[in-house]
Amino acid sequence: MIRIFSSLLPVARPVFSTGVVAGMCLGHSAWADAAQADNGKIARSQITGSPSALQAHKKAVTTPPPALHGRDWGVFNAGKGVAAGFGTVGAPGQPRWAEDWIGLATMSQAKKRDDWFNRLKYISLTDKGDIWLSLNGEERLRYIFENQPMMGAAGKTNASRVLLRSQYGADLHIGEHIRAYAEFLWGVAGGSNYYGYQAGTQRERLDLQQGILEVKGNLLGAKMGVIGGRQVFLDAPVSMQSGRDLPNVQQTWDGFRGYAVWKRFRVDLFDFMQTNKLPKDVFADGTNYSARMYGVYTSTALPNFSVMRTKSQLFADVFFLGYLFNGAPAAIPTTTGTQAGSTRRDNAGLRLWGNIGPFDVSLTGVFQGGEFRPAGGGSPTRPVRAYAVNGVFGWTAKSLKEKPSFALQADMFSGGSYHSKDGAVGTFATPYFPLPYYNDVTLALTSQNLIGVGPVISATPLPHVLVKLHVPFFWRESTQDAVYGTGKIYSWRNNLSGGFIGATPQTQVAWNFAPHWTWTHDIAGLVASRGMRNAGAKDGAFYMQTMEFKF
Repeated sequence: MIRIFSSLLPVARPVFSTGVVAGMCLGHSAWADAAQADNGKIARSQITGSPSALQAHKKAVTTPPPALHGRDWGVFNAGKGVAAGFGTVGAPGQPRWAEDWIGLATMSQAKKRDDWFNRLKYISLTDKGDIWLSLNGEERLRYIFENQPMMGAAGKTNASRVLLRSQYGADLHIGEHIRAYAEFLWGVAGGSNYYGYQAGTQRERLDLQQGILEVKGNLLGAKMGVIGGRQVFLDAPVSMQSGRDLPNVQQTWDGFRGYAVWKRFRVDLFDFMQTNKLPKDVFADGTNYSARMYGVYTSTALPNFSVMRTKSQLFADVFFLGYLFNGAPAAIPTTTGTQAGSTRRDNAGLRLWGNIGPFDVSLTGVFQGGEFRPAGGGSPTRPVRAYAVNGVFGWTAKSLKEKPSFALQADMFSGGSYHSKDGAVGTFATPYFPLPYYNDVTLALTSQNLIGVGPVISATPLPHVLVKLHVPFFWRESTQDAVYGTGKIYSWRNNLSGGFIGATPQTQVAWNFAPHWTWTHDIAGLVASRGMRNAGAKDGAFYMQTMEFKF
């Protein structure tokens, strides 16, 4: 599920976004983890067509001089800039370096004093104001209880986990064309009967979380730039890749991206190696050269039109994502266990999303090719032939005070056969952490060999309070393939009968009770099918409480 939380610092009190389903279509979310991404599915967060932070406050801010222009992407400002592929712009989001606080340069001192933290968002270092610094920070305390984690397969019962992370960054702008950003993370984790702490996603000694250098400017009629270094990358379908914000340690990448944004077309080129996150020494994170993601993402803003007297905007995206990985994420199931190996996955996809009158739509199709190379060289290399189809259709009653939103979400991720030893691998692979709120906040299921269908309903019954309900029902796409969790292939095989897995009702209540503070409660449960219970799966309950301070 997802929380839609937009906290615009120049305002005395943050407010929630209301375009729940529209945000979902954008590819990110702020619904679940306080201001973004790894937060959520439907409500994929930001409002379609929302203005940038500077535009949103144009009554209080005069236009800054040309040398101080911020991240204004024109039509791609849809979703507070999410449509441009950088995450939230103009509100605390993810990645933090994508935010646009240049409007504070000319904001009156009285307005700046409305929020003390405005003083940290724009710190002029020269008389001209062309060199300036922006600071950000986050303190997040999270408690998670699960009575049967991973459908009982985690080897723990009544697991309680306490997670605390501190994350602070500094964004230095040197004139119009150069920018450097550094962000540091420290995470601790404890609890009772806990599990999963050895993977490096919860415990982290003080380390560089992000460190980039950006060179940008105007060329060939476009806003262009190159960003090199360690960074969060979000320009990909949320069903395939996310910032991994549910645990303490977000997923970052070492490499570069180059972007160009014209009036109605944009392109993003990238080549990354995954950052190696393990709880070792201070500043010990290196590069995982066995995990690579590369490709190109393009988006075209189609001509505007009106439906039911409502302005409509659709985006047509064409993309290619290449994955290279090995180890446990690359293993495939067999009749008795798993087969180790390495794999290349070539993902070619199309996406049509936006709003048609009062309705929000998103339709994505991905064909996944490539190959699987078994370890040891004793078995033949196998081709990959997999696919995914994802769709959302929703409507928000914008005329009502509570802004209720109703949507239907449907997803299909192909499966293969664990009986096959030399044929094509048909299981869709999502090695780089699909957005957990997309289908299952408990992480018991993930986007492999899965069909999911269910309603998503959200509303803001009180000021600064968002309530969301998501009830997906799940089936195996192939009854000859395994059931997959996040980073896990369940051992149940021939004892499984039928394709129905069960339902995972999920609800969230997010309360933005003070500027920069959010208190969130996530409640979910797994109601397993009879076939799953007979195979060994157990029904489970999940509760997560998050207190977050972010500026």
